[in-house]
This record gives sequence, C-alpha cells and structure tokens, in this order.
Amino acid sequence: MSDTTLFAPDVDAMKTWRHAIHQHPELGFEEHDTSALVASQLQAWGYEVHTGIAVTGVVGVLRIGDGSGPRLGLRADMDALPIQEMTGLPWASKVPGKMHGCGHDGHTAMLLGAAQALAERARQGQLPGNGTLVLIFQPAEELGGGGGARRMLEERLFERFPCDAIFGMHNMPGIPVGQVHVRPGAFMASSDKVLIRFIGLGGHGGLPHKAVDPTLPAAATVLALQSIVGRNINPNLAAVISVGRIQAGSAYNIIAESAEIELSVRALDPAVRDVVEQRIRELAEHQARAYGCTSEIRYERGYPVLINAAAPTAFAVEVARKVFGDAQVVADAQPLTGSEDFAFLLEQVPGCYVLVGNGDNGHADGQWAGGCMVHNPHYDFNDACLAVGARLWVGLAEQYFEIGA
Repeated sequence: MSDTTLFAPDVDAMKTWRHAIHQHPELGFEEHDTSALVASQLQAWGYEVHTGIAVTGVVGVLRIGDGSGPRLGLRADMDALPIQEMTGLPWASKVPGKMHGCGHDGHTAMLLGAAQALAERARQGQLPGNGTLVLIFQPAEELGGGGGARRMLEERLFERFPCDAIFGMHNMPGIPVGQVHVRPGAFMASSDKVLIRFIGLGGHGGLPHKAVDPTLPAAATVLALQSIVGRNINPNLAAVISVGRIQAGSAYNIIAESAEIELSVRALDPAVRDVVEQRIRELAEHQARAYGCTSEIRYERGYPVLINAAAPTAFAVEVARKVFGDAQVVADAQPLTGSEDFAFLLEQVPGCYVLVGNGDNGHADGQWAGGCMVHNPHYDFNDACLAVGARLWVGLAEQYFEIGA
C-alpha cells in the first residue's frame, strides 16, 4: 500500500464544506443545496456525476486505470434533523427547527475530502490497479422505514452503478477521535414502529360500570411488554421495546372511548425481530379481550438488522490498522441498538459499516464544552475526525483497487 499522505485529504476544505452544510441543514429528500454542492465539487474533480436519484441523491463515478477491475461503493448520508439547535457555535444552523444533529454534515464532508484526494491520485497515476469507484451521497437516512437507501434501491441504484462491495461510516460520540470501531455480523439493530389502539366504550368517570375503560388494557400492556424481552427472548440475544407515547381521553372525569400506545422496537437478530412482533400482537389482543375491549395494531417494519459481511469487515479492519495502527482499531466492538438504513444496501451487496470516534465533539472548554450523544440539540460533529474518516476512505479505496479485492 503506497503512502497515504500523498495527495492527503484537504482538512481546511472539508471543514469549510462541513460548516457551510451545517449552517444550512436540509431534511430528508429536501437536500437540494447540499446535493448541488456535492455535484459541483465532484464534477470539478472529473467524476461522472448523476443527480436526482431518490430526489436529491448524488452518485459520482471514477474509473481507475481501465476500469476493468472490482467496483467499490462508498456511501455518505446528507440529511439533517427537525431539531432546534442550541450549540451557540459560530457555524450553528441558520434554519429554525432544523440542525445537523447526527453528523451527516461531517459524513458528507469526509467523503468529499476523500473524493478529491482519490481523483488527484488517479490523475497523477498514483492510484494503483483497475476498477470503478462509486461514491453514493444518500438523502433521507433519518426518515425511518421510508429512508433514502430504500428509495435509491427502488430506483435501481445497484443496477445502474454495480458494486462488488460497499462501505459506510458514522461518527460516534464517546469513542476517542482517531479510533475505528467495527464488528462482523449484526452491528446495528432493526427498527420497527408500532401503534396499538384499544377501543372501549366511553362514559362518565363516576359511573365506570356503564363504560368499558380502554386505559386498563393499555396500562396492562405497557407493563406486560417487558415480559417479552425478559421471558420470550434468549438472554444472550438483544431486544428493546420502548413505549414512546401513551394517549387517552381529554378530561379528568370522562372515561375515554379509546387509548393508544406507540412503541419503538429493536432487535439484533431477524428471528428475534419476528418473535417480538408475534408476541406484541398476541399480548395486545389478549389484554384487550381480557378487559372487554377490542384492539387495532399497526406494525410498521422499518430498517432491517445491519449485518456486516465477514470478508469486507476483515478488509476494513486490515486497512484501518495499516492507516491508524493496531491500538486505534477495535475489531470486536459491541453492537448498537440504534438503527441505520445502510442496512438496506448491505442486504443487496456485501459490505461493512464502521464507526469513527467523535470524542467530546471537540469543544474542550468555554461555552461549548462537553460532549453529548447524537440527536441532541447541543451536539456538533467534531472537525478533528474529518481527517480520520477521509483517510480511512482513501486507504480503503487504494488498497481495494491495488489488491483487486
């Protein structure tokens, strides 16, 4: 593997792109300005650029040598979150109610930095081997079951731009900057959304015997749901059932006609996911019947379990160790019960999803001090890991084409 410092990613440029994107956040399928920035940069560097995929998605294609070798896909997400930013940073969001609270601004900037460096290496004849580099800038990762990865697949992403392997990357607060964490197999959880509605008979709060109270099966179900995780799932496996919303009635002295609970359901194994769905349905239906009510269940399957393929994961570990050193790579990281729509892409093409450390968000002192998790109004992507992510992308591409993986 040749010197990765040659034509190294431009950190200052990445920081400029990142701050510009951060100041002008765009939600899923609305990333028009971000996509335009990405497309214009890729075109300037000589990529074959395709826009309008899944509304605002961009794909850049660069042929290495004669292009006859393996085809490598690298993906970054571009969308922001509907959160009011509270960081007070100079580059804070200028759009009320929207912010880059998950670091997709940084992900986009890292892949752009790698794209620039790789294009220059190829132009100078310093990128060995033959093949095709496919850069995927994806919209709408944050939109649950209707995410941008699924939409891109529906629009024939891999038929139009075939890949033999695909890699994705996400920052992670709490992991030190410079570290790379990954594991083969299930790495992130599936994510399902469930709405359960219990239907009874409304009435006067002082005359409960003249009504059928739907809050009773709702309350019983909330308590009983954890028995699924505790008693129906192998303790060596993982499942999460979280009640995010409970709603019933409009006045203190009226027994409601209906009651609703809304759940977030996660699993790290497809079979466990099936068992959890079956048991939630059974439990809710029987609780409703026990209290003389009926029930309606809307079960929406979102992102699948994210499963890293063995060979691409081993390859990513090998490259990360060469680039950063053995001590900076955790190859058996703990899986996460968060979810990621990159899982849809991994169902179609073998690949690997890695985490790079975001540290404490890079604000060690002053009014912006302290770290926090993603999806928090005080979160900010750490500019110190821009070079880390871009160097990993460059290393992966360089080694991939050199060995003809």
